[in-house]
Amino acid sequence: MRASHSEPRPDFPPSAPDPPPLRLLVADDNPVVRAGLTALLSGRPDTTVVAQAADGREAYEAALRHRPDVVLLDVRMPGVDGISALPHLVRLAPVMMLTYSHETETVREALRLGAGGYLVHGEFTTEQLVRAVRDVREGRPHVTPGAARALLTGLSEGAPAHGAEQSPDTETVFSAEPLSRLQRPVGQSTRPRFRLSTREAEIMDLIASGMTNQQIAAACFISEKTVKNHINHIFAKLHSTTRSQATAKWLGVS
Repeated sequence: MRASHSEPRPDFPPSAPDPPPLRLLVADDNPVVRAGLTALLSGRPDTTVVAQAADGREAYEAALRHRPDVVLLDVRMPGVDGISALPHLVRLAPVMMLTYSHETETVREALRLGAGGYLVHGEFTTEQLVRAVRDVREGRPHVTPGAARALLTGLSEGAPAHGAEQSPDTETVFSAEPLSRLQRPVGQSTRPRFRLSTREAEIMDLIASGMTNQQIAAACFISEKTVKNHINHIFAKLHSTTRSQATAKWLGVS
């Protein structure tokens, strides 16, 4: 009788353990918002809320004590508000502004002071919030459309826009007049003929503001690959080969 030989079993490497949940600090003066975010984020395997705070001072003390991975920070709070606390908090952990406030100056000041992102309540899902928090921890910025519009408003009311991916001739396009004068009414009146979709028009506005592909992806909650696909379609419709050409046509100055 022939002896049976069992086949040798391959030695598979042990599966990698799941990463520990992201440790968050929620700072908001509204107890309902704090409780809701805490229940939402602590009920997931990938995130947990390790501390809460009702104002900026409490947030700073809690961040010192708990050393969270990311701070979710409201803007308007009694006592020490979020903007006042922000420069101190960013020394301890990445900060994501999570607020109802989307005034132009507030958004710009928060980003200037070191906030890694700016999310406006009502403009994101739970999954988008978690993805944004993880991206901010890794140094990738995130802003929701309301915050992005605030930044665009600030640009259109004042100085020329400059972007990392723009070529020098874009600066020439913006040197003669402020962006607001270029856009109204000349640029607006020519836009319908380009037949851009709503999403393409939104992305073209962000291109004209000087945003990079990475920043546009963060603002629109889409991947950079999707941004590039949209830009290819935009360039085809605008008969352009560069961002500066497309911007000039979009603003009606070419």
